[in-house]
Parts: sequence; C-alpha cells; structure tokens
Amino acid sequence: MLRTSLYFLAIACAAFFLADISVTTLDPWQEFARMGRGLLTPDFFNLPDFGQALFNTVSFALVGLTIAVVLGALLSLFFESTPVRLFCSFIRAIHELFWAFIFMPIVGLNSVCGILAIAIPYSGIFAKVYAEIRQESDQRPAEALPPASTRFSRFCYGTLPLIFGHLKDYTSYRFECALRSSAILGFIGLPTLGYHLETAFREGLYSEAAALLYSFYLLIISIRIWARAKFIVIPLLISCLFISWETSFSLVGLSRFFLYDILPWPMRAEGFYVGTGELVLVPLELGKWFWDIVVSQALPGIWNTMLLTQIALVATALFTLATFAFASRRFFSARVTGCTYLLFVVLRTTPEYILAYIFLQLWGPSMLPAIAALFLHNGAILAYLTANNVNALESTFDAAQGRFNRYLYEVLPRCYGHFLAFLFYRWEVIMRESAILGILGITTLGFYIDSAISRDHLDTALLLICITAGINMSIDSFSQVIRKRLHISGHVASRIIGPGESGS
Repeated sequence: MLRTSLYFLAIACAAFFLADISVTTLDPWQEFARMGRGLLTPDFFNLPDFGQALFNTVSFALVGLTIAVVLGALLSLFFESTPVRLFCSFIRAIHELFWAFIFMPIVGLNSVCGILAIAIPYSGIFAKVYAEIRQESDQRPAEALPPASTRFSRFCYGTLPLIFGHLKDYTSYRFECALRSSAILGFIGLPTLGYHLETAFREGLYSEAAALLYSFYLLIISIRIWARAKFIVIPLLISCLFISWETSFSLVGLSRFFLYDILPWPMRAEGFYVGTGELVLVPLELGKWFWDIVVSQALPGIWNTMLLTQIALVATALFTLATFAFASRRFFSARVTGCTYLLFVVLRTTPEYILAYIFLQLWGPSMLPAIAALFLHNGAILAYLTANNVNALESTFDAAQGRFNRYLYEVLPRCYGHFLAFLFYRWEVIMRESAILGILGITTLGFYIDSAISRDHLDTALLLICITAGINMSIDSFSQVIRKRLHISGHVASRIIGPGESGS
C-alpha cells in the first residue's frame, strides 16, 4: 500500500509542475473581503423568483431520482451481463451537465431536460451499487426457493428483505447528491438555485449569493425532516403536479438530432451548402475531421483533465489524512469534533462546481480554483468517512499514549486500507468533476465540449463526450484492479453510507 501511495504522490508532484497554476486577478484579497462581508450579511429579502427556483431544485432531484431508482433497480437484476454492465458504466461516466447538453437540442432548456440529466447517470449508479449490495448479501434464502422460481421472484422474496435497509440508506444519500446536481444545472440556464447563484456571483451581489448558499445548506440539512421514506410520496406528487412539463420535443426533431445533427460534419457539408440535406460518406474527409478534433481538442483536453485529476486526487488524500483526526473522538473532545464535523458538512454539501466558481472569482482561470474545489469537497467526504471508521475501531491493550503516536502507530495503520478504498472509489468521481469544470474556462475536456456546443457543433461535442466517458470508464476499471491487488474492498460504494449516516 505504501509503495502504491508513493507512486501516486510522485505522479501528482510531476503533474503539479506541468499544470497551469497561477493567480491572474489583480487584487484577490479585496474580492475575498467583499465575499466575506457578503457571507456575514446575507440578504434574504432581495431574491427574485427564489421560491420557484427552490421548488425546481427539489422537483428536478426528486422526479429524476425516482426514475433512476426504478431503472437502476431493473438494470441491477441483470448487472452480471457484460452488455448491461458496460451500458451502465457508460451512462454514469457522463456528468449530469453533459447529459443536459445532450438533451437540450431534443427537448429544449426546460424541466424535462433537467430531470433526464439527473435520471440517466443516476440509473447507472444505482444499477452498480444495488447489484453490489445484492451480491454481498446472504444468498442462502434465495437459493432455498424452488428451482423454477424466476430471477425477479428470487430477488423479491429471498434477497430484498435482507438488503432493504441498505438500499433505503443509499437511496436517501443519493437524494442529497441529486439536490446538488439539480442546483448546479442552473449554471447552464435551467431555473434552479444555481442559476440565481451564478447571476449573483457574476454581478458581485455577494449578500444575495450568501443567502442562496445558506438556503441550500438548510435544504440539505432538513432532508431528514421533510424527505422521510414514509412521506416522500407527498412531495413527489406535488413535484409531478406542479412542475412544468412543456417541451419542444417532436419526432421530427428527435430523428433530425440522431440522423443528422450529431453526424460528422464531412457527411453533411455538401448537402448543407447546396440545401438538399443529403449525406455523403467520404472516408478520407471523415478521417481528417476525426484526426483534427483529436489533435486540436481531445488530446489537450485529456492531458489537462488527467493532470487536474491526479493533483486533486493526491491533494484530497493529503487533506483527509491531515484532518480526519480532528473529527474523531479518539483524538479530540466533543467541542473540537463537533466544529470539525460542521466544517465537513459545509464543504461536502457545497458542490465542487460552486466552490470552483467562487475560487475562480478570486484567482482567475487556471487549474488552481479547480484543485482547491475538488480536494476540499472530496477531502471533506473522505475525512468524514475515515473519522467514522476510526471511531468504530476497538482500542488495543497497548494503545499508544499521546495523539501523535496514537495517530501514527495505532490508528493510521489500521484504517489506511479502508481510506485507500474510499479514495480509489472517489477517483472516478474526481475525474468526472475535473472534466466538467472546463465549462468554467479551465482547459479540460469540458472546456472544448462547451465551446463546441456554443458553436452548435454537436458532432464534435458528442465525440468529446464519448471520449470523456471512455476515459472515466478506464479509470474506474484501473481503480478496481488496484483495489484487488492491494486486497482492499472492491465494493466500497455500498459501504460508504451506512445506516443513519449521510455523505456526499
């Protein structure tokens, strides 16, 4: 484990010197002071359309998650099938913002676009995690059923009663994640809290931005009150009844999107210029088009995305190792651990995209805002989980005296394997976020995808999105290989949130 950790540290150090890390703003501290004053003086009385934005944020998340639970549960029953597993891996490898970009030309910039952007990737996530929970459960009750029983019957009567609590806990956790996804969809124009938050930051209205952030924190913290499993059907029905279902969808538009708009430009160019819409397959021109995109956009985007991912991954690890002890009862008093937990709640509740946007205002467009946002958000999650894991350890008879010795010689050796398991599980997530942060102007793959969409080059955007998904799938597979070689849990996702816990 130590050797693997040192390899990753060396790679991150090399990436740090190759990355674009700089501060380009003239006076970041003055802007930081203005933000600080805004955080201390939130303006809750000057938030136009706040109620509608809050309703949309909850509705997009709730309806999208409901669809994802149904689809994910069905897919999980056939997850052992290689085509199903690859399909789920592909759809969850594409970030919600990228899915919104894909659906926008089909249904328009509306509620349906936001719901589908959450439902599709979350279906792949649920399929994987539900399948892992099912595979780790006791199989004897299902095996005791009559041989003629169908797979669905075996699941409902032999497995579901055993794993229902774990499924409910993980689904509740994912609802919190869906609320964050719903909020950041506002940064591309959908009418959620993120839309007003982006407007407030862009115009320097930091008191209004603070009010929006605090409202979002209260929304996340209050989930356990208004989103209990017994009563969740009520807000779900309200969302379905009062959300806007108007779209610009048409079969003609759908067929045009799949059969014309996303096809490579060389196939459409001749018909476009003469006005016939005819498609022509010229292999040489098609190869040149593909090569130009790979050289001028894909390779630079992949390079910067991987640099950012590796730096953020190791920075997340270092942040976790440096802070989890402050949240553990084995090291500090309840007052210290309580304050640390509160800090972790704020950091893990705030989406990386919003954190990066805030740091971008302070430091300008480089990888520095993205690195800070990624390691603070993911580090808070891992530190929270690691602290909980440490609190559950039984004390040994020869426990070390003193916090520093206890940390190095007793606690860290015993929790390091689980920590690496959590870290490698987050690797895929960090990669997805590194790509999407390019929308903010950082030259990762998301930057080139956003540029292609703004120029209405849907063929280029879709190719780059598929490349992003392929890289993410490769990282997920590589992470599983490393976990197996290190003999650490290969099913971390199903254990990240235990009964009664909450995370990100």
